[in-house]
Amino acid sequence: MQPTIRITTYNIHKGFSQFNRRMVVHELRDRLRALDSDIVFLQEVQGLHLGHAEHHATWPKQPQHEFLADEVWHSTAYGRNMIYDHGHHGNAILSRFPIAHSHNQDVTRLRFERRGLLHATIQVPGWPRPLHCVCVHLSLFGRSRRHQMAALAERLERIIPAEAPLIIAGDFNDWRNRAHDHLAERLGLAEVFGGEAGGRPARSYPATLPLLRLDRIYVRGFGVEATEVHHGAPWSRISDHAALTALLTPDDPA
Repeated sequence: MQPTIRITTYNIHKGFSQFNRRMVVHELRDRLRALDSDIVFLQEVQGLHLGHAEHHATWPKQPQHEFLADEVWHSTAYGRNMIYDHGHHGNAILSRFPIAHSHNQDVTRLRFERRGLLHATIQVPGWPRPLHCVCVHLSLFGRSRRHQMAALAERLERIIPAEAPLIIAGDFNDWRNRAHDHLAERLGLAEVFGGEAGGRPARSYPATLPLLRLDRIYVRGFGVEATEVHHGAPWSRISDHAALTALLTPDDPA
């Protein structure tokens, strides 16, 4: 049985540096690979952008999640959320283990702010139950976030057993830490930096000198061995968010 898994969540800002000064998708791929994570949760992933492909000679021909995953993470899931004439972007999950099923749940509340919750069921070799992973990018507005967290909780309560191992990670835009009350307690989750008692998650924004606690990793059925916030140079040259990493040990080794 896989004794530990290493996971990362990262808002990649569509492959551009802060304020869109530089296209950094190649550097992003190198940095993600150096983390050596088993499962990666990505937000603001560019699935297609005809304008960038035309204006940047080194723009990948593949969708960003496929380009980033190539030859390292052999199974991927992508949920397109924002669709426009020249392309689309959304959330993605990259996995070293097979993804048996994925579903993108539309939780849009405002027409100008398309949001989705990407749920993947992952078969980790030797594990008696599938691992459920959800990649989120929640609204900038509190009322919409509450609706989105409730919709997520209702779906997971309906389709997965209460004892199933679960990871929910991404950009929560939740600087007031309401997710503990609205989501974590309801689903029996612990935030890897803040613990089960609803302690404060890590500061993750802006990446240069993080002040706001926007990005999260919530788990159920795991012990937390180690955590790390990847901020400052070189990470701050890639995205406006810091990347978060956690090393997890399953509670039930049977």
